[in-house]
Amino acid sequence: MTNNLMQIVALVEMSITCSALLILLFQAFARNGIPFFAKGLFVLIFANLFFWPLGISMELPLAAYIRGVTGDLSIVSTLLLWSALLPNHQATPTPIKWCIAIVAIIFYPFALGVSMFDPYAWGYGSIAFLIGVLIFALICGLAAWTKGVWIIGFAIIAWSFHWHESNNLWDYLLDPALAIWALFAALDGIRKQRKEKARSGYLFRPG
Repeated sequence: MTNNLMQIVALVEMSITCSALLILLFQAFARNGIPFFAKGLFVLIFANLFFWPLGISMELPLAAYIRGVTGDLSIVSTLLLWSALLPNHQATPTPIKWCIAIVAIIFYPFALGVSMFDPYAWGYGSIAFLIGVLIFALICGLAAWTKGVWIIGFAIIAWSFHWHESNNLWDYLLDPALAIWALFAALDGIRKQRKEKARSGYLFRPG
């Protein structure tokens, strides 16, 4: 991919991602949800607003400024967000969220130079790391989360074709936004389970 084409693809990707995030926020406040047809229409409208410069005061598209702050999201983050717009989408199992959160908690301190151990270097073509990622995809399949298998598969394919500017597999699998989401979503799952147990205990309490 030429550099200009990569930049265009990255802006399209970010525009769709921002649109999907907006629609999911709207959906959270919609009582009856948003029909899939309407979601598709909103994605088309919002993505164009993010992709094209708005007015004379903006030299670059809004998506370019957002990308300048956040950088490229991982393929896993992007596809998780996009797939959340699909009807009857598979929710991410709580154990998988915990796996992502734990990996991030271990990975980022070492990748940022806490010690001489640098797991980020594994992303530059380590066969052992690639096998580990494939094993994680297998675990997703065993957990009946087939969407996760497809997402990891697409991330590996995107890395092999250098879809983003980075040549490191980690950047296609994990990013800070995904790590934060996984941690808070896992903790929220525990909170909901405790609340449900407390409610069940109250309902079935003798007397």
